[in-house]
Amino acid sequence: MPFRRFFDRGGKETARSEQITENPEMVEEAAPVDEAVVEETEDESAEVIEHDEADWTTRARAVLPTGASTGSKRSEALYGAADANGPTHFARAVGCRLTDVDGNEYLDCTMALGAVALGYAEPNVIRAVVDAIAAGNVSALSSYLEVDVAERLCGVIPCADRVQFLKTGAEAMAAAVRLARSYTARDVVIGCGYFGWLDWCSDEVLGVPAGVKDVFRRVPFDDVAALERAVTDAGDQLAAIVIEPVVERLPSTEWVARARELATSAGAVLVFDEIKTGFRLRTGGYQAYADVVPDLAAFGKAMANGFPLSAVVGDRDVMDAARRTWISSTLASEASALAAAAAVLSWHDQVDVCDSLWHIGAEMRRAVSAAIEASGVAGITVDGVDPMWMLRFDRPERERRFLELAATNGVLFKRGAYNYAALAHDEDALRDLERGASGALVELRDEEAGG
Repeated sequence: MPFRRFFDRGGKETARSEQITENPEMVEEAAPVDEAVVEETEDESAEVIEHDEADWTTRARAVLPTGASTGSKRSEALYGAADANGPTHFARAVGCRLTDVDGNEYLDCTMALGAVALGYAEPNVIRAVVDAIAAGNVSALSSYLEVDVAERLCGVIPCADRVQFLKTGAEAMAAAVRLARSYTARDVVIGCGYFGWLDWCSDEVLGVPAGVKDVFRRVPFDDVAALERAVTDAGDQLAAIVIEPVVERLPSTEWVARARELATSAGAVLVFDEIKTGFRLRTGGYQAYADVVPDLAAFGKAMANGFPLSAVVGDRDVMDAARRTWISSTLASEASALAAAAAVLSWHDQVDVCDSLWHIGAEMRRAVSAAIEASGVAGITVDGVDPMWMLRFDRPERERRFLELAATNGVLFKRGAYNYAALAHDEDALRDLERGASGALVELRDEEAGG
């Protein structure tokens, strides 16, 4: 059973799947999964994986411009080179483990770029989604779940008076900026962090008009002086200060407090990008962790445990600017993703999920640190915060080779960015994590010594 261990609200270790499945409120009268449907799906997956991994990679490059629709899942992003030797396509993902198209199993530390905090195919989430699909996930009317989930989000996110649903984090951030500009009748946005691929924040890519780039001003993370200069330069044209509150580490208290003060004094909107931090550092995001409340915030990723859903939430007056502009998407409120979010919220109602993620992430870091120390390999460190931690390498070629060797030892790490804790990372997973990291590091050490 993949979900074995988590910490309840008092920090006591408890049987994860037993508590959740014995509590009828967590299932919310979900119908059992149709085993015939599951078997049929598994049969179809078996047909798909007749091609080997190399063939799938070649086929992907022939029909997808960059080889993968998600940029971080390209070979170059996964391993550091297009010709890297590592898996690129999965056939099945359950708990914290996935199986590639050749049938090889891996312990996953990336958890779908942080989109999954409970575990892949978590039973309560899947039951809720299957029920929503069976009832018809879209129609001419809005699903009742749109109202239900919005009310529940307003109960757990400090800044949330109103909610607008979308599908991706990039959309939610773009909506937040449009709301801020509509509310203030100004154009300039100061930003710090990664906010997705849409034009408003893409100041260094091709295909974005110069005029769009001109009204976006980027500042370094946790640099109060730079933020103050940018606000002064923007003057009375400042619409919003938009920050990703955690960029590889927690910010200083001064940074976020000053951002709040500057936005207020300038009559601008403070926006937090909580796509990664929401439902992970705290259910209500970094703002609930640090007690600094923005005017607007964007949530996504773990909010629906991997199902496509995002939300911009915030102060009622700013959010009501949506009535004077236009933010809409055909599938923004389709029921399957909303049902997934409702199931995730039920988890958070019953269990201190985020406290568990801090504990589990700390154990993951300890396991990898122990492997590094035992191997004697220098130049590799573990960094970041416990629920979303990173591996640092002194040389990119060493990082690439380690990632390849780790995959052959059954563990997938994220290159250059966060590894994420999930409730599914149980004792067995932690042992496999240390074993896989150790195996890769020993092989790397021996290769370097022989080279």
